[in-house]
Amino acid sequence: MDTNVRPRKIILDLAVTLDGFIEGKDGEVDWCIMDPEIDFINFLNQIDTILYGRKSYELWGQFTPEIEDPDDKEFWDLVHSKKKYVFSRTQKGIDNKAIFINDNLINEINKLKNIPGKDIWLYGGTSLITTFINLGLVDELRLSVHPVILGEGKPLFIDIKKRLNLKLVNTRTFCSGVVQLIYHLIGN
Repeated sequence: MDTNVRPRKIILDLAVTLDGFIEGKDGEVDWCIMDPEIDFINFLNQIDTILYGRKSYELWGQFTPEIEDPDDKEFWDLVHSKKKYVFSRTQKGIDNKAIFINDNLINEINKLKNIPGKDIWLYGGTSLITTFINLGLVDELRLSVHPVILGEGKPLFIDIKKRLNLKLVNTRTFCSGVVQLIYHLIGN
């Protein structure tokens, strides 16, 4: 038996504005810079599972761009090759693209983390992110801070119940002005 197998990490990887929003007031994400220098394909190759809230899954879980750009195709093919779990109070069961989880969140996540495989991407939305943070289920935050201030919109962090101490483990600055900050949670 291999004793070097570690539990998979749950990684919150999101684009965020300088003032802390993940969407504009009308849900717009047009401010998000698709900077090839960020090499998101590399991140997608480090994961094999994506966790969605129901609304985020409906918007992005099966999204396919209308324009056939080779880079977009590679990106979305990789996204759609991952195992998908959707957390929902209303939708149950399994469709041909995802498994729905309705209750026993901590038990389900702990089982998932202990299945051999690559790391897990916590995609969101805000409610799911808040729940995961409040339950201590997030291992790493990868925030790509975009050089824009929206003034209003959907904030990344809402209703966090306790202080979280973070350790900065990496920063990367890109020509587009995006700065990626990677934090580990201390005590997780």
